[in-house]
Amino acid sequence: MFRGCFTALVTPFKGGKVDEEAFRRLIEFQIENGVDGIVPCGTTGESATLTHAEHTRVVDIAIDAAAGRVKVIAGAGSNSTDETIKLTRHAKEAGADGALLITPYYNKPTQAGLYEHYSIVAREVDIPIILYNVPSRTGVNMSPETTGALSKIDNIVGIKDATGDIAVVTEVIERSVEGFEIISGDDFITMPMLAIGAQGVISVTSNIAPRKVSDMCRLFFEGNLDESRKLHYSLQPLHRVMFIETSPIPAKTALAAMGIMDEEFRLPLVALSGENRAKLGEVLKAYGLVGA
Repeated sequence: MFRGCFTALVTPFKGGKVDEEAFRRLIEFQIENGVDGIVPCGTTGESATLTHAEHTRVVDIAIDAAAGRVKVIAGAGSNSTDETIKLTRHAKEAGADGALLITPYYNKPTQAGLYEHYSIVAREVDIPIILYNVPSRTGVNMSPETTGALSKIDNIVGIKDATGDIAVVTEVIERSVEGFEIISGDDFITMPMLAIGAQGVISVTSNIAPRKVSDMCRLFFEGNLDESRKLHYSLQPLHRVMFIETSPIPAKTALAAMGIMDEEFRLPLVALSGENRAKLGEVLKAYGLVGA
């Protein structure tokens, strides 16, 4: 259902508001460079600081701009189950192909609470749901046992795993029903995850290098492992610099340097520090993403 490279889109701002023109420009850049899908309003899209009106508008724009050319997985998670249901219902009504639901952050629910949260959302909204486990961001880790149990619910179709732990991913696959889709949430280890059964990646790096990340996935599924592996290693410096400070700060800084959007963040995120800005610039030049 969701195979290949899906870009976790940043949300462009201009004068404190969502820059709709730049957002459409970013989406065209992604589609022109071969991505299989886009993911608006995820962590990379600064969803935590979007108002509800902004959130739904960004999802609407993404679906309109994609125009059926690529799949759209709408970020719809929250630390409130009721709010998650509302955002997920909007994603369905707007025409999204799926919804990405982060584990509730700050509340620190138990495994039983996580199961109830997701199962209730799945029951209330009939849309393909992708779970999202990123304990470094949320302060809560969903166990492979809980994921396996949730995989038995028909419209919970996969998980974006950003634990960075291949052993954990292996156990998730072992415990989940056949056909449950594993999606990498960690650019650094996408290819190793593909090798053990993942179907693709929801990528930060593909914001700025969509062709390379897309090709790495495509070549893997075509059976051209040598060329896919070469891209995996060639992308590592770019992955590192994308996380040199809190994401999406480096990605938005890079996209501004590439002329796709203004460099603007929403507090509490702030501009990239001077030293790291210089490092980012060097890598962008080395990849030919900006002029020398």
